[in-house]
Amino acid sequence: MTVELNTLPLKTGRAQLLARLAEPKTYDLAVIGGGATGLGVALDAAARGFSVVLLESHDFAKGTSSRATKLVHGGVRYLAQGNIALVREALHERATLLHNAPHIAQPLAFVMPSYKLLDTPFYGIGLKAYDALAGKAGLGNTQFLSTRQTRALLPTVQPQGLKGGVKYWDGQFDDARLALALARTAARHGALLLNYCPVTKLIHDNGRVAGLVCEDGDSGCSYQVRARCVVNATGPWVDALREMDGAESGRATRPIVAPSQGVHVVVDRDFMPGDHALLVPKTADGRVLFAVPWLGKVILGTTDTPRHDLAREPAPFQAELDFILSEAGHYLNRRPTMADVRSMWVGLRPLARPQGDDGENTKGISREHTVLTSASGMVTVTGGKWTTYRAMAEDVLQACFTAGALPTRAGGVTVNLPLVGAPPDGTTQHNMHMPQGLHSYGSEAAVVNALPGADRWLTDGLSEAMVRFAVSHEYACTVEDVLARRSRLLFLDARQAAAVAPQVAAILQQALQQDEVGLPAFLALTQQYMGQND
Repeated sequence: MTVELNTLPLKTGRAQLLARLAEPKTYDLAVIGGGATGLGVALDAAARGFSVVLLESHDFAKGTSSRATKLVHGGVRYLAQGNIALVREALHERATLLHNAPHIAQPLAFVMPSYKLLDTPFYGIGLKAYDALAGKAGLGNTQFLSTRQTRALLPTVQPQGLKGGVKYWDGQFDDARLALALARTAARHGALLLNYCPVTKLIHDNGRVAGLVCEDGDSGCSYQVRARCVVNATGPWVDALREMDGAESGRATRPIVAPSQGVHVVVDRDFMPGDHALLVPKTADGRVLFAVPWLGKVILGTTDTPRHDLAREPAPFQAELDFILSEAGHYLNRRPTMADVRSMWVGLRPLARPQGDDGENTKGISREHTVLTSASGMVTVTGGKWTTYRAMAEDVLQACFTAGALPTRAGGVTVNLPLVGAPPDGTTQHNMHMPQGLHSYGSEAAVVNALPGADRWLTDGLSEAMVRFAVSHEYACTVEDVLARRSRLLFLDARQAAAVAPQVAAILQQALQQDEVGLPAFLALTQQYMGQND
């Protein structure tokens, strides 16, 4: 069974998917939202044998789920907040994720440089507790480092005043490609998933939610989908769907999300050429700073700023960029400037708002998730983080069982469920800090390499065959789908993404047999990722 799931490619022709959607059928579960949480729910439910349909208004992982810091982690800062249960759960989920998707999620060593004499023992003791909470799921032991050892692991760390450091282990991953792996694994188990198919209406029967109406973003055709249980997993946008549900029954809904904006910038590897990440647990204003090697570049971030609008492509505030570049300059021997930035992106975190909270202190809001069932029976999930997506999915299904919408079936089915592309032996020969390439496809590399254009490279790490694979097997419909989420080029080097976009568009036009593939919109988007928007 596992070998079949990982070796037989599943084609994702949109016409066939829409034909399935049009069939008269009542699904066990309809999931709205194709980010980490929704995809995790769809996979868990399908793996338990439920019939599942998932609908995403844009592309899978278009929002928050492709804009993470790329870390699979237990949450060192949550340990400092005293949230032991959240950290313990996340550490064990970290191990599960790394096991099930070793081609796109792997261990990563971090170094905390110390510039005060007491920093090394203070943080070291805390990280020893982090190891203890992980138990057998640990990835490596925390080590106290001398000044010389710290500089050996972080060759470009600021040497002035350096007293030593602490090394500990967490994980990193390719978030958008993990989302695709979840989608494709769910499809292997029979789930029907469609991107670019926004939900326009909820269907209620006798006060109970009984389905939805969705619209194909290309043709404009509407489809009615009946389901025994509807799950709202739309991330920062869950409140809009809750309002839609409440309007039908005349019930007012209180917002449950306090959106927070996280900004990341990408620079070349010469700023930090080693294979260890840098973590500053407390910068000048108390925020955390990461410098993470990823896919041939270095990610600097992140901020945590309240935001009251819900833009699909939020722009960074200048103060956030200044903070990241300035603080990075304090800990690296060369301060990065805007001229060094290859790409920047912003993600909205759907933080679950505590009762009575005004949404102005998102740094203090827990990353725990919230699952609510409305009076109509719609189940809403928000909050949480990528690392715990699988545990969140189990909680959502338990809410469906508790509400009586679905018959109870045993959980735990995704604990040892390799995702599409996972090597059969569970090992991989590449690291996530290496540039992306054919190895990024894991066990499907040979399938990609057998497609036309495998020997025609559009740019480093992206061949014509990869674009064709994105269309035929990975639900790609636009230039942005390919260059932002199947390949991560937009997130790594926006200028290079703009340069190669016309070639990608030509391949998409031929493969999809249509003229409109979103090239102008993508070229405009690259300007924002370059930081050139007015």
